[in-house]
Order: sequence, then structure tokens, then C-alpha cells
Amino acid sequence: TVYLGYANAKLYKCPKCPDLEAYKAYGSAHDDEINCDKCGEKLQLLRHISFVDCPGHDILMATMLNGTSVMDAAVLLIAANMPCPQPQTREHLAAVENMDLENIIIVQNKIDLINENDAKENYNQIKNFVKGTKASKSPVIPISAQYKYNIEAVIYDLCNLPIPKRDFVSPPKFVVIRSFDINHPGTEAEDLKGGVAGGTLTRGILRLGEVVEIKPGIISKGQKGEHIVQPLYSRIVSLKAENNDLIYAVPGGLIGVGLKIDPFLTSKDKLNGRILGHPGKLPDIYTSIVVKTHLMSRYVGTKSTDKSSSHVGEIKYKEVLLINVGSISIASTAVDISGENRDIVKFSLTPPVCAEIGETVAFSRKLGHSWRLIGWGKVLEGGETI
Repeated sequence: TVYLGYANAKLYKCPKCPDLEAYKAYGSAHDDEINCDKCGEKLQLLRHISFVDCPGHDILMATMLNGTSVMDAAVLLIAANMPCPQPQTREHLAAVENMDLENIIIVQNKIDLINENDAKENYNQIKNFVKGTKASKSPVIPISAQYKYNIEAVIYDLCNLPIPKRDFVSPPKFVVIRSFDINHPGTEAEDLKGGVAGGTLTRGILRLGEVVEIKPGIISKGQKGEHIVQPLYSRIVSLKAENNDLIYAVPGGLIGVGLKIDPFLTSKDKLNGRILGHPGKLPDIYTSIVVKTHLMSRYVGTKSTDKSSSHVGEIKYKEVLLINVGSISIASTAVDISGENRDIVKFSLTPPVCAEIGETVAFSRKLGHSWRLIGWGKVLEGGETI
């Protein structure tokens, strides 16, 4: 996909069926209590999980990085009928590592298109590729998505991923990765519904009927070219996990938050990258941030084998990079470089962004027609607030 996609699923286990045959997956609209389609036994609901579908194409790497901001784990999908690693596979794994994702499952797809010897060769390529990375101990699961072969093994590993520790007591912070106008063309004015923000809670609890603030909100420019931000305030009128209505939402999983704001403001992902939470409890809005940077030694998403051309090199003064803060990619200019290793960089941001001290950001450099990942860092402090 060109944009981040998302979907939900429920994972079950049959107490009677043997081994991997016991593991089943259904859409999230299914009841919690259903019977096994093979033996009729009542299934045990193990997990309700959300998938963030990230684009694989190299020119959409920034979109993939936006998706990592809401992930607890990653499924790295590799085609068995192609040599491993492909350039974009290198970059995706580097991104997953840089954004501190520890739990990774590797899926070797399309095994129906190759013979056994080629499948083993591809498996060895995968293991050599992930050696020394956070995915070195990850399972490699051979599947055919087309024929649904061995999907039970994927479900089993998803059910055994460790559940992250959740913060239910801090003020809520909802990261918006998509936003929508759900009204059909021609809808009468009295039937119009407010805009919807889609994303995930990273902490706290959101409840139906609460008043919430969205930052930075509407961003515009003044007469002198300065940025002006207008936070949005609204009331939550609906909470949904796909088609399931919720009374409240907790951290983990993707949800849609129905609001009373003008749907024009949420149409076509206009709220992408914004933060939603209780009024006065969200992080500040900055026009610049200071980052402790960590650069990779070389570009990992290019086909070039020339070490000199694939060397990343240090960030230069006044260089323009693409920086990922939360679920948004924005242009940034290095306006100050300091530190003993020239690794403390102040980035001027266009447009301003709602950022949290200590959060991880990633940055990319324009190489040809694409933005290539070059490193990551931690936000040490915010510069000018707005």
C-alpha cells in the first residue's frame, strides 16, 4: 500500500485439536466465544491484535518509519523466490532495530513457487542476513499465503510474543496515523458525522464522552512567515476497534476515535502525525529540537556495492534531512552541530511538531530520488516552543 494500512484479528486456540492445528485466526468482528470448525469444541480467545501494514517500496520508507512509532513487535516478510536480502529488506530491518523493536517474527512467504533445495538455500540466506541483529534469534516460518499453508505456525508465534508493559495511569497520549471523513458524498447536513482519527494509545485511557485536545492542530503561516498553530478541541462521540464499539480504550491495538470536529479537517489524513489527549496534558509544540544522533556507517537500502558511495558521512551544517517524529515525517534543517563527536544536532522543523523529550526519532537523507535512512537519535530537549 502507499499509505499505512491497519486491520485487527482475534487469535484462538482449540483445547482439543493437536499441536499447531489448535491455533486459529478470525476477523475482530467475530464473537469472543466461537466453536472450532474441525471438532466443534469451544475455542479459547488468546489475543486481540492489530496489524500496521507498512509499504515495502524504497521510496515509501518514510511512511514505514511512521508506522514503527505505534508498534510493539514486527513481522518481517521475505519472499522465498528472490535472493535475500533485497535492498528494501535491509532498510526495513535497520529501521525496526533503530526504533527499539525487540520482538521480530520472520515469515518466509511464497514457498509454493520454489523447490525444497531452493527453499533451504533461501532459509540459509535469511539466517546469514539477520546474524548479529535483534532478529538473530527470531523464528523463520515458511508459509504460502496464497494457499494458507503453515499459517497456524505464525498464529502460534504471535500468541507467544511477550505482552508489553502498559501505562494506564498517566494522562492519555493517542498517536494519530490516519484520519478520515466517513461521510458519503451527498450526505444531508443534518446527517453529517464528525471526523475520525485512527491510531493507537501509547499510554493512559480514553473514555467515551471526554473532551480532548489535538496538537499541533491546524498549522498556518502569519504575515511574516512565522508558523501559527491552533490546537483543536472536541468531544469523543465514538470509540471503535474496527466494527467493535468501545466504552473506553486502553494502550495497545489500533482504534478509531470519532469526534465532533469538521470532517474536512480529518479528511485525507490531514491529522496524520498529531497527538490527541486530555487538554493541557500533551507535550509541547516545538519549531526545533536538539537530538543526540547515532549514524549508520553506510546506506543499507541501496543496491550499490561501492563502499565509498554507500558511506553515510556526518550530518553537515544547514543540511536538510527528513526526520520522523512519532507518526509524521517532516523536513528539518541542521542549524547547530556540537558535541565532542559532532553528534548533538539541533534541527529546525518545518512544520512545527508536538514532541516528547526522550523519544526516539529517525532521519533520512535524499539520495537520488529517494530518502534513505541514515540514523536515529533521542530528543534531548526542545528548542523554540510555539
